[in-house]
Amino acid sequence: MIAYLLIAIIVVLCFAEVYLNQNKLARKLKKIPGPKDVFIVGNGLEIIVSPVELFKLGRKYANKWKGIYRIWAYPFGAVNIYNPEDIEIVVSTMKHSEKSPIYKLLKPWLRDGLLLSSGTKWQQRRKILTPTFHFNILRQFYVTLEENSRRLVEKLSTTLGEPVNVTPLFSEYTLNSICETAMGTQLSEEISKSAKSYKEAIYKLGNYLVERFVRIYLYSDFLFNFSTLGKKQKKALETIHRFTEKVIHDRKSNFDEQKLIYTDDDDDEHLYVHTKKKKTAMLDLLISAEREGLIDDLGIKEEVDTFMFEGHDTTAVGLSFFLMLLANNKGAQEKIVTELYDIFGDSKRPVSVEDLPKMKYLECCIKESLRLYPPVHFISRTISETVVLSNYTVPAGSLCHIHIYDLHRREDLFKDALKFDPDRFLPENCIGRHPYAYIPFSAGPRNCIGQKFAIMEMKCVVATILRNYTLLPVTRPSDIEIIADIVMRNNGPINVKFERRI
Repeated sequence: MIAYLLIAIIVVLCFAEVYLNQNKLARKLKKIPGPKDVFIVGNGLEIIVSPVELFKLGRKYANKWKGIYRIWAYPFGAVNIYNPEDIEIVVSTMKHSEKSPIYKLLKPWLRDGLLLSSGTKWQQRRKILTPTFHFNILRQFYVTLEENSRRLVEKLSTTLGEPVNVTPLFSEYTLNSICETAMGTQLSEEISKSAKSYKEAIYKLGNYLVERFVRIYLYSDFLFNFSTLGKKQKKALETIHRFTEKVIHDRKSNFDEQKLIYTDDDDDEHLYVHTKKKKTAMLDLLISAEREGLIDDLGIKEEVDTFMFEGHDTTAVGLSFFLMLLANNKGAQEKIVTELYDIFGDSKRPVSVEDLPKMKYLECCIKESLRLYPPVHFISRTISETVVLSNYTVPAGSLCHIHIYDLHRREDLFKDALKFDPDRFLPENCIGRHPYAYIPFSAGPRNCIGQKFAIMEMKCVVATILRNYTLLPVTRPSDIEIIADIVMRNNGPINVKFERRI
């Protein structure tokens, strides 16, 4: 009897192996090099590690298989790419624009906002939101960015000579800025208290999402919602959504008083919201579009959740790594200071929006920092039809993970790739570089809609800081230990010392 039972179990396991790991999609994908499969579970067990080890595992694979490799863990087969030619094929058109199923894990948070939506909805939302980031409107936002930069500099004056974890400071700066510009909402004392809980909840949520990602059995919403992790996520989401709903409520309360109108702008071929004197914030565009029947209340919440996250967390992370790099590269730091002196001389006047284009070396430094530490270091798409990548046939239905971190550190694209060298981005050194070799804001039609805003924000605050302080190293690049997360994070603080610049 026991023998029959064992035979039955073996037969079931063999059928499971064939069904899970030897199906048509799996057989096609396994022609691409990658880690060896384990019976039944494929590569599923390898990724059940800590966030630090998961990030290291990705780098191990990237170093072993140059340019492309595959992983398989039923029901997902994924091809991983990090060479510009393949990336161009995948992201340069709308053909493979649908986000991969792993973004489903973000749905309870961002729902069908611009990051996750597809097809007609994505196109309609992109059209509504694009005017927010036109230069003339960014100019109006700039005053707020400059004021917040000066507040940050004042706050730093109480920390001179001490190690400062810059990430929380920049997180506060960028959250205040996105609320006051794109959302048109001043952070009152009440909202400021909620903002602290909001930032903490986002950090926790990132950890929960990674933990769910490596446990494939929790991809089932039914199982996940009953799990301890699901209950923790629900609590974090309540905090996040409560904050963004408060921002929306406050702006709607003031909306009618400003007599905002939604109209066509023939010059730019986009729709705008404006008062009699000027165009205005992103949230106003959404509220007015709701009045015109172009979006509903849920749609507004989706886009506000998306932009509140993407507009503050990614930029805060980028600024944190950038200051660490400048503190550890005195030559680059002083070269920026010289450039700033050429612009301002001994004047104490604030940084104006007209000054920003003159900060050419600062921009090179920002670009080099985003090369080494791209805040969004990984994006993923669904392959909609069979495509050839690196001479391998990738079947329709496969996931395609694009590893921006590994792309940016390829020695054949960037000599001495681990070295901080802003001169890489001088105009003469960019000639001949593949257009998809450097994509810190993604690329193609689904690139980051707010990238000009982010660069403007980074230039403003860093220029203001360096006009007042010298940066001294505490955390070194060798101390950095990246964790797998929805944005690039260090496994610990990023500390810098500030000294008054004489």
